[in-house]
Amino acid sequence: MKKFLVIGNPIDHTLSPKLHNFWIKKNNIEAIYEKQKLEESDLENLIFQVREKKIFGVNVTVPFKNSVIPFLNELTLEAEKTQSVNTIYLKNNKVIGHNTDIGGFEMSIYKSNINLTNKKILILGAGGVVSSIIYALKKMNVSAITLSNRTKEKAENLKNIFSDLNIIKWGEVSNFDMIINATSLGLNKKDEINLNYSSIHKNKLFYDVIYNPKETGFLKIGKNLGNTTINGKLMFVYQAFLAFNIWHEFKPDINEEILKLLD
Repeated sequence: MKKFLVIGNPIDHTLSPKLHNFWIKKNNIEAIYEKQKLEESDLENLIFQVREKKIFGVNVTVPFKNSVIPFLNELTLEAEKTQSVNTIYLKNNKVIGHNTDIGGFEMSIYKSNINLTNKKILILGAGGVVSSIIYALKKMNVSAITLSNRTKEKAENLKNIFSDLNIIKWGEVSNFDMIINATSLGLNKKDEINLNYSSIHKNKLFYDVIYNPKETGFLKIGKNLGNTTINGKLMFVYQAFLAFNIWHEFKPDINEEILKLLD
C-alpha cells in the first residue's frame, strides 16, 4: 500500500487526510494518507524516504514550504518562481517540488465568480503561501498588491521576488478592493488581527486562507461590516485536487458531498 503524508508544525488543524482518504477509498486506490508533525531537522530524512519509495508523495504546509527546498532535486517552474513547495513526488528517480497553491487559489476565485482584473489587493502575512497568492494574483491582472507583515524583513524578502510589491507597516490599512488574511491568526478562536477596521468601507472582499475554523474572527468582522467573505476551503480543495492528480494520475470529483465533508 502506497503511503502519502502531509507535514507541518502545527498539523492538528489540517483536513488533508480526511479529503485525500475519501478520494482514495472512493476510487479504490491502494493507498493511505496520514499527517505528521515534523521539526526542520527531520526534513532531510523525509526526502530520503521519498527517494527510497517508502513514501510516494508529500504535501507541505506551514512552516516548511521554503525550508524543504534545499533537500529536493528539482523544482517545477511554479515552485521555482515562488520559492514555495507544497507538493512533493518522485519522477525519473528525482524528488520534485511543485506548487499547487497557485492553482488552488486561482480556482477558488474563479469558482466564486469573482473578477479581480484591475483590483487593489491587501495581503496580511508573508508566510509560505503568500508568494503563491501573489503569483496567482499577477496572473489575474490585479492593479496593485500591498503587503503588511508583523516582521518587516519577511515582507522585504518577498519584494526581492516581486519587485513592484508595496509594503506597509503591520496594522496599517491601505486602500483595497480585496483583503487576504494569509497569517495563521485565526486558527485559534481567540486570535485577533489588530487592524483599524473603522477605515474599511462596505462592499469589499475579505478572504481568509484558513478553512478550519470555517469562520475566523477576521471573516466575522468583515461580514459584520457589510463585506463579502470567503474562507480557504475552496483553495484547500483545489490544491489537494491538483496534488491528487499528480500522484495518482486521476482527477477526483469535487461536489457538494466533498464540500460538506469538510464542514
